[in-house]
Amino acid sequence: IPAHRARDIERQAGYLKPEHCAPPPPRTGSDTMWFIRDSCGIVCGIITWLLVFYAEFVVVFVMLLPAKNVAYSLINGVLFNGLAFLALASHAKAMCTDPGAVPKGNATKEFIESLQLKPGQVVYKCPKCCSIKPDRAHHCSVCKRCIKKMDHHCPWVNNCVGENNQKYFVLFTMYIALISFHALLMVAFHFVFCFEEDWTKCSNFSPPATVILLILLCFEGLLFLIFTAVMFGTQVHSICTDETGIEQLKKEERRWAKKSKWMNMKVVFGHPFSVAWLSPFASPDHGKADVYQYIV
Repeated sequence: IPAHRARDIERQAGYLKPEHCAPPPPRTGSDTMWFIRDSCGIVCGIITWLLVFYAEFVVVFVMLLPAKNVAYSLINGVLFNGLAFLALASHAKAMCTDPGAVPKGNATKEFIESLQLKPGQVVYKCPKCCSIKPDRAHHCSVCKRCIKKMDHHCPWVNNCVGENNQKYFVLFTMYIALISFHALLMVAFHFVFCFEEDWTKCSNFSPPATVILLILLCFEGLLFLIFTAVMFGTQVHSICTDETGIEQLKKEERRWAKKSKWMNMKVVFGHPFSVAWLSPFASPDHGKADVYQYIV
């Protein structure tokens, strides 16, 4: 079966049956912040924050505060807490940023006619959210919207990873991987220190409790390091090749112009390169980095 039969495609506005689409609902004050009301995603997001807070607790109260070396505690405390803050900030931005949702219900006769389609030009209508889909947009069954350059839906951030929030998701995976690696290093140093010294002097907790807390942190750090490092590498590769996860999975025909890897990075993180690439508080300014550039 040809792929185009799976979609509602036609050059004529009348065939798209715009009368079956209600006009888009008026935007209210409650729509200013993007948040997906998905119970699974909300639980996963809460778990993510709780795991980071657990790591904070063990690092600060079990390993750093009891340490006799003030410089060691201060340097590692500032570094770990700084990275943890950036990780949680990136998570919040990835979760509460509109990933690039197509206006719902815009497949009206007036909107279709305003596109001024050229003869032979094909438009795509999503029958689920009743919207005209831009190129490289896909429908998310969880968000119940079509998302521009949708890579995938991630329950851990309770949101789709798309055109507008991919930067924050990449930063989230990077900072989680960094704090996981940092925590594992500190756990290793703490075990060595406690074996050489008296266990009662290396922690404010009892030796059994200290060992259990450190082992749990070690397991958490190792698990999240592997998971987020792989996800970070996958996302960077996807950005450099300018092909989303869905496009790779479906092996969709490439109809957009090929750009350099560096330009593709600028499209996601901002143009030109700056330290703002590492900040979850800086919205990417595309500037000269063309987001959509198609082969004519």
